[in-house]
Amino acid sequence: MENTPCYEARTGDVRVLVQTFWLDDQSEPEERRFVWAYRIRVENHGSAAIQLLRRSWHIVDGQGRVERVQGDGVVGEQPVIDADGCFEYMSGAALETPTGFMGGTYHMILPGTHKHFDVRIPSFSLDSPHHTAIVH
Repeated sequence: MENTPCYEARTGDVRVLVQTFWLDDQSEPEERRFVWAYRIRVENHGSAAIQLLRRSWHIVDGQGRVERVQGDGVVGEQPVIDADGCFEYMSGAALETPTGFMGGTYHMILPGTHKHFDVRIPSFSLDSPHHTAIVH
């Protein structure tokens, strides 16, 4: 990933990196709509392929309201990540507050087996220029 600050978590042989980007052109602060993009890179440092089956997000806005989001795969895919390979994607989040954070879990499987395991997505802050304090 680029030489900008990022959030990172490692679960066994899997490393997850996250970068966030404030989207000023899609945000409407006067309408209480604050929008961010995030780029996630999932790196498989193991010796066998893995597959991302599901995701579970825990999203908290600046007022402490919690939203849990679950679904199959990411961005319409259930990618298989080869040994020493990676998968990268971009997505977005919108909140009614100018700050918040999110994190979660990827539910994975070793293809061709029944071995399921979870990989932690690091918690990352969603900060906008419309909030004076930064949440970390």
